[in-house]
Amino acid sequence: MPTIAELMQSLPEAGAEADRLPEPLAAASMRPVPVGRLRRIGLLGTLQAKIAAAYLFHWLRGCLCSEDERQRLLRETHWRTAVRVLDSMGYLRGAVTKMGQTLANLPDIAPKEFVQTLERLHYDAPPMHWSLLREMVHNELGDDPENLFASFETRAFAAASLGQVHGAQLPSGEKVAVKIQYPGIARAVTEDFQNLNLFMFPARLDKDWGYVKGQVDDLRLRLEMEVDYQKEAAMLARARSLFREEDGIVVPRVHPQLSTERVLTMERLEGVHLDEFLRAGPSQEQRNEAARKIFRAWYRLFAAGRVFYADLHPGNFLFLPDGRLGMIDFGFVVALEDELWRLCQRLDRGLTTGSREDRAAGVREWSVITDDEADADRLRLSVDFSDWAWGFRYCGGEFDFGDEAGFRRGIDLAAEMVRKRYTRANPCTPSICRQNFGIRSLLYRLKARIDVRPIVEEEMKAAGWDRHDA
Repeated sequence: MPTIAELMQSLPEAGAEADRLPEPLAAASMRPVPVGRLRRIGLLGTLQAKIAAAYLFHWLRGCLCSEDERQRLLRETHWRTAVRVLDSMGYLRGAVTKMGQTLANLPDIAPKEFVQTLERLHYDAPPMHWSLLREMVHNELGDDPENLFASFETRAFAAASLGQVHGAQLPSGEKVAVKIQYPGIARAVTEDFQNLNLFMFPARLDKDWGYVKGQVDDLRLRLEMEVDYQKEAAMLARARSLFREEDGIVVPRVHPQLSTERVLTMERLEGVHLDEFLRAGPSQEQRNEAARKIFRAWYRLFAAGRVFYADLHPGNFLFLPDGRLGMIDFGFVVALEDELWRLCQRLDRGLTTGSREDRAAGVREWSVITDDEADADRLRLSVDFSDWAWGFRYCGGEFDFGDEAGFRRGIDLAAEMVRKRYTRANPCTPSICRQNFGIRSLLYRLKARIDVRPIVEEEMKAAGWDRHDA
């Protein structure tokens, strides 16, 4: 593990952009995913202690400083702590990294130093050294990559929570991306949820514990599905079939003969992520068009594919040179079948009509809210959050997604519901909330100003969905 002095020496100047990972984090590449419940929970406890100590030290140092010096020290503390968190999450990976991705998806809510550093967990986390993955590829594909591919890059060009991606070339000359799962990550995910259940033991006394348990179990199921690359390959094929050339939205093609449960080989899309797209200084219309494509892609998957794409974060979208939008990760999804699909249709009716009464009816069903007076505040908050999450559907005309106060309101509403323990809801609610914050965060970063209603109407009509029958 790098020392604090080494980390501090490698940090950028206070307030500077974090354009590269600190060099000591390269040592993380030689560390396999830690397994064992006690070991993982111990590492998390150590991280919490380090974070607390860092801010306590900042407070002590700032007592006798000027205001300008205190602000400089606070920025330094943010950077130092963010790197510690990045290092620990890059080491633990799995569900812990997912938490970091969620934090990084809240721009202007978390300190910018955290966002700028932790957003690397989306696609640029510290990769694992090739020597720790080579055997995995051989065991899964039955031969060394040098024999299976015309060329294979041993240096990963992307790394995230469950695996990392290497560039390669097929004998045909086609460039591909090979996603390789971290060894031991499936076990680590299971152990993280076992530890979470241990921490949640006091919640068993709450009358709504059954709903909380159902939601935690659903999240565990989603992540366990995400470590099965064969399921992701099937979802990629399903999503790819939904888009046409004129949509300007592309999903990579899978090469099944070079894919298994732990290795996924797919067409390589050459493009840039959101931060690089924005650094190029796109015009308002270019940002609006990017936002329209992101929204259309998400809604097409919902209306025609009956799938909630719950992993809406910058690492899963590529802006291609020809103006197309690429979607590259389909591990974390919610398939909408039978009653869940019908319930989503009933919820969508309230969003389409703009009637608060219709929305309240859908929210009551989703969150099991009764007519009891004790549930009145729960209903109010739930409908308010629904208004925030989907108000752009019926606001009338162009919606300004770049409004900071509007974005923060959703955070405040969610925090209030958690604080009041309003947890009674459908099991997939945490995944849906992750999706809600994801789409709003992406469009917020783009500072988009668009009217989404025409897109919704087009997608409904194309899917043959008569919303009035919901």
